[in-house]
This record gives sequence, C-alpha cells and structure tokens, in this order.
Amino acid sequence: MDSFMIKRFSPLAGLKVIDLSKVLAGPVCTQYLGDLGADVIKIEPCEGGDDTRSWPPIDGYDGAVFLSCNRNKRSLALDLKTGPGKKILRKLVAKSDIFVESFRTGVTQRLGIDYDSMKQIKPDLIYASISGFGRSGPLANSPGYDVMIQAFSGIMSITGEKGGAPARSAFSPLDQTTGIHTALGILAALRHRDQTGQGQLIETSLYETALSFLSYTAQGYWTDGRVPERAGSGHDSLCPYQAFIASDGYILIACGNDKLWQKLCKALGFDDIASDPRYATNVARVARFDETVRLVADEIVKKTVSEWTEILSDAGVPNSPIHNVSEALQHPQAVAREMIENLPHPAAGNVKGISMPVLFAGYSRRPRSAPPLLGENSVEILREIEVSEEETNTLLAHGIIRVTEANSEI
Repeated sequence: MDSFMIKRFSPLAGLKVIDLSKVLAGPVCTQYLGDLGADVIKIEPCEGGDDTRSWPPIDGYDGAVFLSCNRNKRSLALDLKTGPGKKILRKLVAKSDIFVESFRTGVTQRLGIDYDSMKQIKPDLIYASISGFGRSGPLANSPGYDVMIQAFSGIMSITGEKGGAPARSAFSPLDQTTGIHTALGILAALRHRDQTGQGQLIETSLYETALSFLSYTAQGYWTDGRVPERAGSGHDSLCPYQAFIASDGYILIACGNDKLWQKLCKALGFDDIASDPRYATNVARVARFDETVRLVADEIVKKTVSEWTEILSDAGVPNSPIHNVSEALQHPQAVAREMIENLPHPAAGNVKGISMPVLFAGYSRRPRSAPPLLGENSVEILREIEVSEEETNTLLAHGIIRVTEANSEI
C-alpha cells in the first residue's frame, strides 16, 4: 500500500519531541510517541551516535537493537558539549513540547540541560527523566543496566530452573517496560497541560519498574513470609501451570482454574484423579505441587507435542508448543495481525520490524519511516529553526553537527 493512502492514528501530530535518550528505555518511549504521530527528533553524538548503532548483529549500517526501537524518528547529530551545540538545542526546545533524557544523574546539570534550565526556555515543557535507580536516594548516582537491576531487584532470584543458577530475562523487560511507563507518564502530563497549561517533570527508573514487576510476588511474600525461589516455568499460585516434556519436545499447559483441571484430567484419562479431593482444587494441588506435576509429567511424556496440542486443544485445555523466535515470527497469527513490517531504509534497502502492539479501529499501524541514519536529518532540522546555510556549513566544518546521507559510508 502506498504511504499516501495509509490512514494512521496520529493523536500526537503537531507535537515535537526532543529525544536525548539512548540504548533502549528512552528510545522505546519515544518510538511509541512517534508511532502516535509526534515529530521525534533524536539528538545523538556526532561520533558513533546512539551506543546501540554498533551493537551486533549489525544490518549493514546499524545494530539490531537500534533498529528495533527508533522508527518514526529523525536524527540530528549534535555536539552538546559545545556552545553552538547548546544554542541549537535551546532553539529546538523553544519550539518543542516534550523532552526525554536518560543521562547519569548530574550530567544534565553539568551540561545545563536539566529541567530547571529547560523550563526557563519553555515553561510548559514536559520533561521526562529516565534513570537506573531514580534521581534521589543512596543509589541515585549508580549506573543502571537492565541485567544489573534484574539482579539487584530480586527478579533474577526467581528466574531460572529450580535449584539452578539465576537467569537473565533475555528480552530486557525492565528497559522496555520503563519506556512504556515513561510514555504513559508523558501522555498523562500532556492531558494535565491541556487542563492547566502547566509543564511537568516526570521521573521513571528501571529499579521502580522492577519493583512494580514483583507485584503479586511481593504480595505473596508479605502474606505468608516465604521468600520466593526459582521455579522454572512453574507458578507458585497455580498448578499445573508450566512446561512439560513430551516425547519430542516441550509443551506448555496452563490450568488457571479447577474447571480446566477437570478438562485436563479427562484429556489425560485421569478418571480417578479427577474426583480425588487431594487434587480437586487449585489450593490442594498447590499444596501437593511436586506430586501433581509428576502425575501430569508421567503422562505427557508418552506422546509428541503435536499429538498433545491436538488432544488438549480439542478438550479446551490452554496449551502451547514452545516456539523458537523464528517460528513465532512466521506464525500465521503474526501474519494475520500484520505485526511484522518491512520498511524501506535509506541505506539498507529494507529492514523488518515489529509493529506497534496497539491497533486502533479504522487506522493502519504501519510506521511512517524506518530508523534514521546518524545525522540523516540534521540539515532539515536546522533549517526548521532558521539556522542559515552559511552557519550550517560552519557547524559541519567544525564537527558540531554531522550529516549522513543515504548510501554514504558511516
């Protein structure tokens, strides 16, 4: 479908975002804002740009992590450590609505781009600050990578096989969800600004996201005093609710209530067990967790994954094969929901991406643009704030801005 024929849901059209974040949390946030129609200007260092541009695997020009979270943005390569660079930023802020940064605590103050400084330029600015542990408290100055905070928050203590080593959750959930939390905060602040005319300083952190993830796990600890431990794919409050080994691989079975347990018993031929009070309720099964799992496991191992998928699905028991990533991306459901995009890229030809996971009725969620090259839009952005061609050339000559054109070497 040609781009001019696509009707996109763009409630944030007309809003300008200054994005000084890097790596994952901030870029995820601003990508969602771009998906909703905002004009996102990604400001990057002239040398190398966002760190993730060079993280392998690399698709011709940029790393996969960068490509995953920077669609619907324009790139301005700018040296913020120089006077002219800061002057350009101030001009941009004066015409902007939202400012997103993820510097270490204290860096924005040293650069003179903290909230108090920026609101002097734009009093109704919405300023979002993302950090590892928050901007106050004893760990405010600590670095905060996703895996580090998975460890610190206790998440790694409950992730992995029972009795095994702590495991990292592989898709960086703290980074990605902190980005979503930040976008949510920005949308609320925009509504607040509409009502009051006031700007807002928003803080999010990976640590607070991690603690929010503990939710029912923490509630369980407060309830019974038992420190949670690793349980593999199992669930402390539900049984059976985990992966089982079939004759040729793994299958996930999820009995979320007692009616589903009865259906599972019928599918497995557990006529006597179905009426046995020792297993009749979820509370009873959780009390006999290992015994219940063993009963199911001894039966599941007798057939293949595909056989069990058919049997359990016909019986109305929630189940799933354990797909690998390739299988998941190519599944007919992903195709039917148009979740995989193939976008024209200014240098790589085409790049695939995963669509915004929210569908608005009557609108396409197809992105407007692929992730930009480093400095791809520098000249046009400067032109929009009335920087002359002569001044632009001077900035280029002194390395204060950088321009990368399609099909040029980075």
